[in-house]
This record gives sequence, C-alpha cells and structure tokens, in this order.
Amino acid sequence: MKNFEVAAIFNEIADLLEIKDENPFRIRAYRKAAQNIESLTQDVEEIAKKGTLKEIPGIGKDLAAKIEEIVKTGKLKFYRKLKSQFPGIILETMSIPSIGPKTAKLLYDKFKLKSIDQLERLARSHKICGLPGIKEKTEENILRGIELFKKGKERMPLGVALPIATEIINRFKSLPEIKKINYAGSLRRMKETIRDIDILITSSKPKRIMDAFVSLPRVKEILAHGETKSSILLKDGIQVDLRIVEPECFGAALLYFTGSKAHNIHLRKMANDLGYKISEYGIFKERTNKRVAGKEEVDIYKVLKLGFIPPELREDTGEIEMARKGKLPSLVKEDDILGDFHVHSEWSDGAHSLEEIREAAKKRGYKYVAITDHTKSLVVAGGLKESELKKQIKEIRKINKKSKGITLLAGTEMDILSDGRLDISDNVLAELDIVIAAIHTGFKQSKERLTKRIIGAMRNKYVHIIAHPTGRLMGTRDAYELDFEEIFKVAKDTNTALEINAFPQRLDLNDINSKRAKETGVTLALGTDSHTLDQLDNLGLGISVARRGWLEKKDILNTLPLQTLLKKISKK
Repeated sequence: MKNFEVAAIFNEIADLLEIKDENPFRIRAYRKAAQNIESLTQDVEEIAKKGTLKEIPGIGKDLAAKIEEIVKTGKLKFYRKLKSQFPGIILETMSIPSIGPKTAKLLYDKFKLKSIDQLERLARSHKICGLPGIKEKTEENILRGIELFKKGKERMPLGVALPIATEIINRFKSLPEIKKINYAGSLRRMKETIRDIDILITSSKPKRIMDAFVSLPRVKEILAHGETKSSILLKDGIQVDLRIVEPECFGAALLYFTGSKAHNIHLRKMANDLGYKISEYGIFKERTNKRVAGKEEVDIYKVLKLGFIPPELREDTGEIEMARKGKLPSLVKEDDILGDFHVHSEWSDGAHSLEEIREAAKKRGYKYVAITDHTKSLVVAGGLKESELKKQIKEIRKINKKSKGITLLAGTEMDILSDGRLDISDNVLAELDIVIAAIHTGFKQSKERLTKRIIGAMRNKYVHIIAHPTGRLMGTRDAYELDFEEIFKVAKDTNTALEINAFPQRLDLNDINSKRAKETGVTLALGTDSHTLDQLDNLGLGISVARRGWLEKKDILNTLPLQTLLKKISKK
C-alpha cells in the first residue's frame, strides 16, 4: 500500500512549511490529508486509478494531483524542491517525538547538528536547556523522545505491518502455483509492534514464486534470494522474509515460526515428556523418528493432548495449562461486535455527516453506533459547546425516527479537565445515551493526580466509558502512569467500562491491562475513535488486543443487543 508513503510525505511537507512560517491553513490541510490517507483501508493507488481521489475527505484538486504524481512516479517534485532547502539532519530531528519543526531548526542553527547521537550528548550535558522555549523538563522530554525514536526504528506498529502483509498475501494467493499461504511471527500473534514480516508458502514452483517476490513494486533492496527463502527490504525500511515449505510440514512450520519462543520451548518439553520431538518439519516419535503430524497445526496440538491454542495466546502465560484442562477462553470475534462506541462526525473534527456514519455502520452489520464528538474544552478539535451538543442530540433523535435497522446513539467524548472537573454539566449529560470521558491535557501530572482525575470521572453517574485510558500514542507519546489496581476497583464498583481504543497509534488499553481488567471483573468497550469512515475498519486491531487479553464475548460491552446495552448502562 502507498498510503503510508503518501501520508509520510504530506506530514513532512507540513513540517517544512511550518518552519517557513507558511499559511497555517495550508499546513493544516496537509496534516489532515495525511491523517485521512493513512487511515484508508483501500490502497490509495487503486483509488487514484479509479479517479476518485477527491472523494477522500480533505483531498482537493491540488492534493489529488500530488498523490497521482507520487503513485505514478514514486516521487513528488514539490516535495523534493522543498526538502532541498533544508539540511537532512533537520528532517531527521523532526522525527523525534517532542521536537517540533521550529525546535529542530533552532537546534540546527545553534549547534550545527550532524547526528541524533550529537543531539543526545548535548541534551545529556544540559547544553540545550536555556534556549528559547527549552527548559529542563523539555530537555528530559527530548531525551525520552530520542529513546522512542531509536525504538521505533527497530519495530513497527501492528497497524503498519498488517496492511503490508495483507497486501503481499493478496497479491500471491491468487497464483495457481501457491497452495497455502499465511503470515507468521509476532504479526500472527498480533503483537502491538512488529520487527519484520514473515510469510510462509507451499508451492509447486518455488523459483517462480521467489522471483515474483523479489520483484514486488516497493522493494528497495534484495537481502537474500534463494529457492526456499528470500528476504527483501521495502522502501519504508520494512523487512519481509518469505519461506517456501513442503505441504506435509506447513502446519509445523507455521507453529514454529509463529512462536512465541517461550511457547515453543514449553511445547518441546511436553513433547519430550511424551516421547516425541518437535521441529519446524513436524512432530516425530523419538524412538523411530517417524513423523506423526505436521501438515496442520491443530494435529500437533492433538498429539500433545491439547486443544488448539489461538496464535494471540501463545506467550506461555498459562495458555498451555488451560488447554490441557480444556479451559481455554472462547475468544471474542469481530462478528460478535454489534456496534462502535467511539465515532466523530463533522460536528467536531470528523469528516462525515451523521447520516453518512449511520449508513457506513449499517453496511458493517452494526445495530448501533455512538456519535461521540469532542466537547468545548478541546478547541483544537472543534469541541462542541453545550448548546451545540443539545442541537446534535435533537438531530440524532430526528434521524432515528425516520430510519430503521440501526440506531444512532447520542454520545460525547467529554474532557476530563486538568483539575479533575468534567467540562459538560450533568443536566446535559443526562440527555445523552452514552458518555465517554477522556484525558486530553495535563499528561505530565503525577501518577496520583492522573489516577484521581479518572476515578473522579468514573464516579460521575452519567459516565459510562473511559476512553484511551493511558493516553499513549505509539512512537510519539508514552503511556502516562496510573494506579491501575485502584482504577479497576472503582471501574467495577461504579459499573464503568474501560475502552480498548482501536486507533492504530493507540491500542489503549493494551493487552496486559485488558487481561487484568477482565480478571478484576471490569467490562471492556471497543471503540475505533474514527474520524473518517475508513477508520471504522480499524475495529480488527481492537479485536486483536482483546483476544491477546483473553477476552470473551461476555467481557465486552458492545457485544450486547441494543436494549440490553441501554438497560445495563442505565444502572449506572
């Protein structure tokens, strides 16, 4: 997919224009376009071929022409000309979380930066503190940003890796020479960050497949090109490894290369105790070396007297013991979800009307969808004043009267202010169907203060869900510290759900805290935090977090039928 490539170019253009003090509306247009393109589930290249780029929110004639140029040539003259006006280290410095375009330019002008390592040394020796806008705390944030920057170069978010792997598999699976194909590794286990992409294939003509693989459109470098294994580096720095295995070994290889390492070691020990040995080629009797299974993963588990363990659980955190007892959870599936609790409309910072959201949700088979626009304190996101929220509620009620098959829930994503107050009064909250509360400011407050803010919101009788509870943005902002034991206790006592936010950069709560919430008796809620219709498709990322957190249908609020849901949340 070229989506991430185009989005990255537009974001960088916005940064460079900001350094030049260009028109802020122009800068905002590039950022908005980048956000909307990055969240597309369709390949922007295919949209360009159809001539429908201007149907993407925020894409007009000028930006559509620029996207077409990138798609056709792989380059953008305007971008290259703009970049040539700045030293490369400024661009690299801007990639560090907590360093904006103007700070990057300031640091370059003052120190003639040549590398990120030099910047790190300067920050550690406190030589940048005292520059305009840079205080001691800023210096600490820059050091933390450099750490995140270096980590980000090692691993990519699930939301980046999954579309790329899916695109490659879709290109190959229609070929008659391929019998089976699947991705493996931490991607198949749906970990939130991925080092590289592993793909397994069975094929009658391996050479033809390998030649096609190393000739994929976005290959930057061929790292290896063999008959059974090849590796490529894509233009965005992502490594993809392809292995071809024999059909009778496919299940064993899939199990082996999916991992985790700890899960595989545990299985090998079990096999040894039962007189078998396991490898990527199958499971064999120790005495005779006869293969007894290997074609399908499930057969290997059967030999070990285990039920099939879903890939998301294979971390050796108790799943093998539960499989031995026949007590593995029946993990939630995407089909179990009856609605989305977190969607923004054009009333605040979303791109679509209430009717458009309703129709898109109905096509997904949903029974309900909550409109949760921002509130007045979040001015940058066009937050609604109380009078505007009341107007929106009336409009939603009017739409529901004339439509069938799906219900729009009148909701809001209300701000939990830095002093702990909520920015919408109770008499307005009482008119809403569903209320989400979230922290959007004051991230650097103490653990105790942040915990107190969330607990205060949960104790409000009209608050049903706490959105993206830890505030993290992967690769940009770390999760802030919270006392989760106290939060889980109050969430259970007040019948407040905690959100698994499916937005690719959030995935918050994460899998570990989702599992802890379940064990404490807290209900979870899934929300895509959609600002465009395409982002509704990110639900699958939220499902992957839920499954890694051992969640079942009964643990998740939006698996409930509408009337059951309304009855449950009204008890608050």
